Amino acid sequence: MKNLSTILLLTVLITGSATLVRSDASDHRYNENDVVPLYANKVGPFHNPSETYRYFDLPFCSPGDVKEKKEALGEVLNGDRLVSAPYKLEFRKEKDTEVACRRKLTKEEVAQFRKAVKKDYYFQMYYDDLPIWGFLGKVDKEGKTDPSEYKYFLYKHIQFEILYNKDRVIEIGAKMDPHSVVDLTEDKDVDADFMYTVKWRETNIPFENRMDKYSQSSSLPHHLEIHWFSIINSCVTVLLLTGFLATILMRVLKNDFMKYAQDEEAADDQEETGWKYIHGDVFRFPKYKSLFSAAHGSGTQLFTLTVFIFMLALVGVFYPYNRGALFTALVVIYALTSGIAGYTSTSFYCQLEGTNWVRNLLLTGCLFCGPLFLTFCFLNTVAIAYSATAALPFGTIVVIVLIWTLVTAPLLVLGGIAGKNSKAEFHVPCRTTKYPREIPTLPWYRTTVPQMAMAGFLPFSAIYIELYYIFASVWGHRIYTIYSILFIVFLILLIVTAFITVALTYFQLAAEDHEWWWRSFLCGGSTGLFIYGYCLYYYYARSDMSGFMQTSFFFGYMACICYGFFLMLGTVGFRAALLFVRHIYKSIKCE
Repeated sequence: MKNLSTILLLTVLITGSATLVRSDASDHRYNENDVVPLYANKVGPFHNPSETYRYFDLPFCSPGDVKEKKEALGEVLNGDRLVSAPYKLEFRKEKDTEVACRRKLTKEEVAQFRKAVKKDYYFQMYYDDLPIWGFLGKVDKEGKTDPSEYKYFLYKHIQFEILYNKDRVIEIGAKMDPHSVVDLTEDKDVDADFMYTVKWRETNIPFENRMDKYSQSSSLPHHLEIHWFSIINSCVTVLLLTGFLATILMRVLKNDFMKYAQDEEAADDQEETGWKYIHGDVFRFPKYKSLFSAAHGSGTQLFTLTVFIFMLALVGVFYPYNRGALFTALVVIYALTSGIAGYTSTSFYCQLEGTNWVRNLLLTGCLFCGPLFLTFCFLNTVAIAYSATAALPFGTIVVIVLIWTLVTAPLLVLGGIAGKNSKAEFHVPCRTTKYPREIPTLPWYRTTVPQMAMAGFLPFSAIYIELYYIFASVWGHRIYTIYSILFIVFLILLIVTAFITVALTYFQLAAEDHEWWWRSFLCGGSTGLFIYGYCLYYYYARSDMSGFMQTSFFFGYMACICYGFFLMLGTVGFRAALLFVRHIYKSIKCE
């Protein structure tokens, strides 16, 4: 297992380092007047981060022979499509109002640019691996109430300011000249001279620290205060919850143990009550045990995946504007951990005396990948219809299918065979009776749905403050780099999920309801449903996303992520409940 962990880490570190948007000059050292690579990446509405298009989908100046840069898997998944830009920025060579090209924009091209400006389009470029952004134009609304009176302008002069340290590029910024514009208000042909200015300034910032500007933006004092408030809020929740549960459960269990000990010493004809009464049914295997085992196996794999992602984040692999590394890591680690899902699921299924382990293995392989694949097919079709960069090229889809076929599926099968041959037994402290006891009629608040609502609310309340920053990073342009705080919040989430599931399981058993297996899984995973509920709130109240493509991408992929959380936290809740149930029944004398 230790060797497997080492291999996983090395593989992802190698692939992660390969996903950075690389310049042609691999050592990033230049002599004066050397050409430094400048790539145009994409354009799109500022408020719709998934809806991005190729840079030259708009009628910009073309450099003649547009060269496409070869991209790694993670970059393609991230929607990056880098091509050579129309501007030439030689190292330490200043330029003043140089004309990139002169164009006569047709009425159709003017309408195209006007639509882009109206939707707040921005562009993104990379210069020596450093990101550059800027807006395409502006809307003049001053003194106008009727939208038909608005005036639309396209910026035609971009001003680059570049910092250098000896023979290296350290920082680049781009400003648009607000006085050099093209009027796009009317549908008529217009002449446009696209110009650019380049200024160079020396700095003492070392090359190794040039990305700090971006990573420190999420560590500003007022942001850190909110993050630490989130941590303190979560810790208080955990302390109150664990203290309350520990006190109640220890006192109640102590009374139960004393009562049951006295009952054993007293006459045997006294009728048992409470959780001891169902000791002959509590370890009765659940219904749909193949599905239960598959969910348990998939949840274990996703938990392992999350732990590895956190390990890589904490050692600094996912620094700003290297987001392609995250997608690569997710694909590679998920493929390599599929053996864990196969082993856990099949081993547990055989412990539950299941016989059709092959069907169980197929179910395990499809339980998470199936919905994800269907969602991807629909959303990729939408992206193709929009001609967006989010549409994966055929070659990338082939690579992902090959990874699944040659790595994920074989490891899943090998793990399943190992699990089947493990011969592990399901250890129970009490013998299960031949016929199940009838479950007494329970009040409505003890049924599954109200219990799930109670179980999901507390873990969600411990993480909801941090959720905003994660959403603003994934579905916006905010940078998130405080992975240590996120890891603490993740640990708190696990602890609260485990404790609340254990408490609800105890109350369920005390009510003589012995069908706790599925209930503990559903209660543990219910936080995923709350996170999806938060998606609705974030979309309508905290973001300006709009349009069918962005809406479908947001709710489609968030459904898959929340489903993954449901499986992972459901597994955590079930394992905690199983440990608890084994412990309390081992502590009493069962006949």
